[in-house]
Amino acid sequence: MSLQKGMAVLTLSLSFFLAAVLGLQAQDDPNQACLACHAKPGFQTSLPSGEVLYLTVNPQVYNNSVHGEQGFLCIHCHGNISGYPHPPLTVESRRDLSLSLYRSSCVDCHPAEYDTTLDSVHQVALAGGHPEAAICTDCHGTHNIQPPDQPYSRTSQMCELCHSEIFELYKSSIHGAALLGEGNPDVPSCVDCHEVHSVQGPTTEQFHLFSPQICAECHADEEMMARYDISTDVFDTYVSDFHGTTVVLFQTFAPDQETNKPVCIDCHGVHDMKEVDDPESQVIKENLLVTCQKCHPDADANFPTSWISHYQPSPEHAPLVYFVNLFYAIFIPTLLGGMAIFIATDIRKRVFGRKKEQRHE
Repeated sequence: MSLQKGMAVLTLSLSFFLAAVLGLQAQDDPNQACLACHAKPGFQTSLPSGEVLYLTVNPQVYNNSVHGEQGFLCIHCHGNISGYPHPPLTVESRRDLSLSLYRSSCVDCHPAEYDTTLDSVHQVALAGGHPEAAICTDCHGTHNIQPPDQPYSRTSQMCELCHSEIFELYKSSIHGAALLGEGNPDVPSCVDCHEVHSVQGPTTEQFHLFSPQICAECHADEEMMARYDISTDVFDTYVSDFHGTTVVLFQTFAPDQETNKPVCIDCHGVHDMKEVDDPESQVIKENLLVTCQKCHPDADANFPTSWISHYQPSPEHAPLVYFVNLFYAIFIPTLLGGMAIFIATDIRKRVFGRKKEQRHE
């Protein structure tokens, strides 16, 4: 046992004595030693910053939390407390306290998750001198921690705490309305696109460049898309057109280089995606020219008509393109096949002719 944990156990023992003096049953619930003080309503102290630090812990809230239901003791997270009365706080503000506690409180039990956060945009921001960037307790809470995916919408509501303006856009989008309004687990929440602990965002060109793969997680899933009568041709047709082909080339040969070729979110929107027939959709026929003009400022009214959207050509949809493709699908194999037959018969004729001449000689 580490010296720190040993001191924590000693502290708890001393607290048991205090609890016993106060008539509490610490032996039945070791946390009562701490709650002897921390369950008092209005228990608080002042910090040098002038902020009030609330020290009251609601036992019922904690007991209903993930940690409380699993029987974790206060000292499992607060093992750095070295005695009673507790030593004076040396932090200036509540944020300083959170930043000083979350590593020792969370990392001991969740080292893998913590290590993953080190590459996230949140940790990069912290290292860059932005103490307001999210840490474990900002997302998961402290004494009230609940399963992050129950309900499924909880993860996005965690993000709302800091990203309220973006959340409002997401809430009114086709994805957000289905998740928050209907509880649909098929639609993406924030972490499905931005990851969980290794949170990534659009601040890097690489995230933007590879974002079509994020969309493909759902839109290339035939079983999932069949439930909503949505074509899975969306991703394949994008990759095969001139925009997608260029993006794939950049992904393969120059993933860190900026490209002006559009990915899904450039046309459909980022957090405010609408259904394709929604009057506010950026890709509906009436709005498509404006969307195209983001990259093609000289585009005229006829420009969007050259795009056959994310569907394979058919006699009903883009018949001219369909029949041209069909013509070449028949013509090219027939032409190449005929040439192959001609060459094969010519070779045969020449070989047999040469053998015949040799016999006559």
